[in-house]
Amino acid sequence: MADVSPTSVGRSLILASGSPRRIEMMQAHGYDPLVLPAEIEENVPLHHSMTDTVTYLALKKARDVEARWLSENRSCADAVAAPDASETAEAAVSDRPPVIIAADTVVCYQGEIMGKPSDKEDGFRMLSALRGDVHDVVTGVALVEAGAQHARVFYEITRVFFKDYSDEELLAYLDTDEAYDKAGGYAIQGWFSRYVDHIEGDYDNVVGFPWKRIEKELAHFI
Repeated sequence: MADVSPTSVGRSLILASGSPRRIEMMQAHGYDPLVLPAEIEENVPLHHSMTDTVTYLALKKARDVEARWLSENRSCADAVAAPDASETAEAAVSDRPPVIIAADTVVCYQGEIMGKPSDKEDGFRMLSALRGDVHDVVTGVALVEAGAQHARVFYEITRVFFKDYSDEELLAYLDTDEAYDKAGGYAIQGWFSRYVDHIEGDYDNVVGFPWKRIEKELAHFI
């Protein structure tokens, strides 16, 4: 596995996601994480709320990446568990294990939790329901220090208000590739932005990464 280098928060970071949007957001703020996407089944226990769903999945992703990192870096984890009293403070910082960042985003409308549409028909169903109305975008985030009992799990909610649009406009949109790897079938920063009237809350959260809150929580790991 590739090495990870300390960042401006004094810790190396692993992003448990291959999302180009999340990678770009971290890089735009001066971070260059190791990208190690989680490999999990995104299923949740029955009757989870929208906030329980995203925090459960975010933590599940982080723990998956943690286990894989530890399996290849056991010596580092053991050093954290039993540090050498003779090592310098600088070496201790550089040897600290990375912080893993994982996130999961869903759209919630009238009690339905919407993930990524499975096909064009599913995308049409989702976006037909959302037009001319308001829905919530919920992102759960887990920050986990690999091999240590230190984790922060939280969520952010943004309300998104859609304009109306015709079936023809919707079908034209669904002929593009944009809809199929986004919760609820749309990207607020993409082509579909023309149908967003306004939002209440954090714009970055709708993109899928509530960066201000993440950076605030990362301060607990310095």
